[in-house]
Amino acid sequence: MAQMALPHPLPAEYARTVADRFRLLGDPSRLMLMDLLRDGERTVGSLAAELGCTQANASKHLGLLADGGLLSRRREGLRCYYAIADDAVFTLCDQVTASVLSHLDQRAELLRGSTSELPAPSRPPRSAG
Repeated sequence: MAQMALPHPLPAEYARTVADRFRLLGDPSRLMLMDLLRDGERTVGSLAAELGCTQANASKHLGLLADGGLLSRRREGLRCYYAIADDAVFTLCDQVTASVLSHLDQRAELLRGSTSELPAPSRPPRSAG
């Protein structure tokens, strides 16, 4: 998919649409469902079982993702199958994940460095008794 140049400043309608997409991706259950679909189309039942939630809960989240254009769905008899409709979402998720991991690594390094500069903890005096 070609990169589209966004207008600057960003019009309010664009900002609302982008914020809606981020809200869709802002739920851990929806992120995990999307990740389970990386390998291809799946039924609601199999996704719910793997995620460890009810079919109703999985179906609610999958419906929101499909309505938001991130997933496609098709019915076959009583089963509903979902698949990724917009692979670009994985580029975004991978970039955010890499950024989060880098941030955590930096914080861990700062904490390691700051603890080496702290004086050894002092022990309270022992009472004679």
